[in-house]
Amino acid sequence: MTRRGRLLAGVVAIGLAAAGIGVAQTEQQPQDAQPVPQGEPQPQQPVSADPVADILIRQQQEQDAARRATEALNRAPPGALMQAQPRPAEPVERAEAEEVEEDETEDTELAEADTDDVPETLEEPEEAPARERRPVAIIQALDKTTAETMRFEVQVGGPPVRFRNSLIFTARACEVNAADDPQEEAAAYLEIRSQPSGTNQPTQARQVFRGWMFASAPAVNPLEHPNYDAWVVGCRA
Repeated sequence: MTRRGRLLAGVVAIGLAAAGIGVAQTEQQPQDAQPVPQGEPQPQQPVSADPVADILIRQQQEQDAARRATEALNRAPPGALMQAQPRPAEPVERAEAEEVEEDETEDTELAEADTDDVPETLEEPEEAPARERRPVAIIQALDKTTAETMRFEVQVGGPPVRFRNSLIFTARACEVNAADDPQEEAAAYLEIRSQPSGTNQPTQARQVFRGWMFASAPAVNPLEHPNYDAWVVGCRA
């Protein structure tokens, strides 16, 4: 091999080694792909007749550019570097403390104003007049089939009362408004069970109502039964 051939072979080996190092560095630090803008086609670079020489020249240019940048940075005066540094932030504790004091002062003034608006003495609500209890509840029942009605009494806490061999009434309380109350009202707390009697097979009692019934408003809490209806008429001593 001639001297020129050996020289070219060495240059090719150096170029391939440099290209391999560049490929390895590129693989170690991948970069995000950037979109290519759509438009006029990019002009193609002319193909060099000696690509190895072009690689060596490009590497030499990059080294020269890096060296010039380092020399320029070393020659820069210290003042230029100091100007590039960010300015430290000024403390704001004093301003925040002043704002907090202003907010506390406003809150205190508002609290004092609200206190001044409240009257010193509050009027106590009037107590509802006491209800008077009666020992006997007066009930009126209706047979929806025959349209017959019956008024009867049930003693509070006493034995249950049966109506039409079907409904069983138990009174737990019966109250009326006080004598000085202009509105007359009577209310009874009843428990009503359904248990037909006189059948061959006795059935267990089933509760159909439990609660307060009001004489002035029978529809407020009515008895729901397919054959009978009942409501409170009043209470007596």
